Amino acid sequence: MPRTAPPPPASPPRDRRRSSASVVLRSVLEHGPVARSTIARLTGLSPASVTDYCARFTELGLIRETEAPQRVRGVGRPHVPVDLDDSRFVVGGVHVAVPYTTVALLDLRGRVVVRRELKHAGRTEPRAVLARAAAGLAALLDEVPGSRPLGVGVAVGGWVDRDSGTVVEHPLLGWREVPVRELLGAGTGLPVHVDGHARALVNGERLFGRARGSRSVLHLFVGNVVDAAFATGDEVHHGPRSQAGTIAHLPVPGGTEACACGRTGCLQVELGERTLVRRARAAGIVAGNPMDVLAAARAGDPVAVRLLVERARLTGRAAALLLDVLNPECVVVTEVGALYREDCLAALREAVGPRRAPVAPTSFGAGVLAVAGGSVVLDVLYRDPLNTSPELI
Repeated sequence: MPRTAPPPPASPPRDRRRSSASVVLRSVLEHGPVARSTIARLTGLSPASVTDYCARFTELGLIRETEAPQRVRGVGRPHVPVDLDDSRFVVGGVHVAVPYTTVALLDLRGRVVVRRELKHAGRTEPRAVLARAAAGLAALLDEVPGSRPLGVGVAVGGWVDRDSGTVVEHPLLGWREVPVRELLGAGTGLPVHVDGHARALVNGERLFGRARGSRSVLHLFVGNVVDAAFATGDEVHHGPRSQAGTIAHLPVPGGTEACACGRTGCLQVELGERTLVRRARAAGIVAGNPMDVLAAARAGDPVAVRLLVERARLTGRAAALLLDVLNPECVVVTEVGALYREDCLAALREAVGPRRAPVAPTSFGAGVLAVAGGSVVLDVLYRDPLNTSPELI
């Protein structure tokens, strides 16, 4: 069984306690059902400390003892394994895209319990969008009686300042300096955490997906917004005011699309879903969104196939550029063609080139946007589990 890295040294006792609590709960997530003695061995913490943390997590309702004790080599007291209690709490996930908002409830394992898409219908004023999201979350909670929400995570494209909970700039939505944490917190009455969707999905992949255990991860998100995120060790790089990962205006050699910035061939306008749909329409494909292009390709339309494969190949070139700079251990790409079509994934990997880090599509399939939102708050939970709100116990 792989060893879970012990918590990094931290001088203040509160930081040490938070770090130790985090590594214990993540060990339960990764290895449960698992005996406390095994957690101690995996983490390097003392058995007494692990027992104390597990007792607190049980009080908080985050873990539970499993029913069947395990006897080690037939001698001594049986070990009673512990596992996550995923029957009690949920978290809300909100992802704000250009055409719609996804609202969802997730369990503590990052699994989507229920989700809905709320169309903007041309109304992207932030207060209206966030009010619809709050109402949508309330409706979902009514559908899952007995569930208790721990908080809400919001994932958005563009420039998102995690520390202040603000969308600093999202040109496609027309948002500037929107206090998302404040507005959605007032609408839901719950703690709200906000981050960029590429960074949110790095955390989701490292907690619940293919990147678990990787020492460094690059995530490339290709939708209407194109951005990236990079994690090393246990930290996602944010940079000053969380501006890291902004790659929308990287130049694409040979690009022909005019960008709003005044240049031609910027990455986002070449790869963006609006461009894909517009090119599909120009070729006679009835398409209102990328899934329509995908459906046409599934039906055998060669032009739709070509458009999707070309987009995936260009995505691979962008990934290769980032690989040259960051040299990650693994790469995860969220892009519709690579997610649903083997020919697109093959084209993307070919463009990345041989002898590179392994490249995989997102682990979360059609639920990726819901997981993006939920991962924002689940990352907070797993980093500081003892700070779970006491009124929810």
